[in-house]
Amino acid sequence: MSRRQKDPLRPLTAEEETQLQQLSHSQAAPASQVARAKAVLAVAAGETYTAAARQAGRVSGDAISLLVARFNRDGVAAVMPGHGGGPPVQYTARARELILAQARRTPDRERDGTATWSLSTLQCALRQQQLPAVSRTTIWCVLREAGLSWQKSRTGLSWQKSRTWCDTGAVQRRRKSGVVTVLDPDTEAKKS
Repeated sequence: MSRRQKDPLRPLTAEEETQLQQLSHSQAAPASQVARAKAVLAVAAGETYTAAARQAGRVSGDAISLLVARFNRDGVAAVMPGHGGGPPVQYTARARELILAQARRTPDRERDGTATWSLSTLQCALRQQQLPAVSRTTIWCVLREAGLSWQKSRTGLSWQKSRTWCDTGAVQRRRKSGVVTVLDPDTEAKKS
C-alpha cells in the first residue's frame, strides 16, 4: 500500500493536457521532456508515482513527486529542463540588449577613444555605463549569439585597416548602381 501523496497533482486544463499529449508523442523533442510529459499524464490518469515513473522509463517515484510539485507551481514549463549546473546565469536579457546596443553604436573618437570597437574598448565603454563587472568573454559570447563576427568592414569603397564587429552573412558589394548590401540566406546553416 502506498502512502498518501503530500502534494497531489492539480487538475489539468484542456490546454495543458493537449500540450502534454503532443509532447509525450513527439519524435523531435528531447527524451527527458517526453519522459516528464508521460509521467505527468500517468499521474493525471490516477497512477501512483512509482507506476508513473515506470511508464515513463524512470526508476524513482520520488523524482516524480518533485516533478508533480514543480508542475503544480509552474505548469507545462516544469517538463522543460532548467539550469543544468555550473555558475548561475549572471546577465539578463536586458543586459544582453545593452551589450548589443553598445556594439552597434558607432564609437565616438573623443568619448570612447577609438574609431572601431574591439572587445577591450567595448568592455571599457560598458563598464563606464551599467555593467561594471562585464568580461570580454561575456561580450564575445553575446555578440556571437547575436550573429555578429569580427571582420574587416567596408566604408564607402575602401577597406578599413582595422577590423570591427559586423553582422555575419551581410556583406557590401560594389555594383554599377553603387554599394549594396548582400545577405547570405544560408548564414544559419553555416554557423552550426
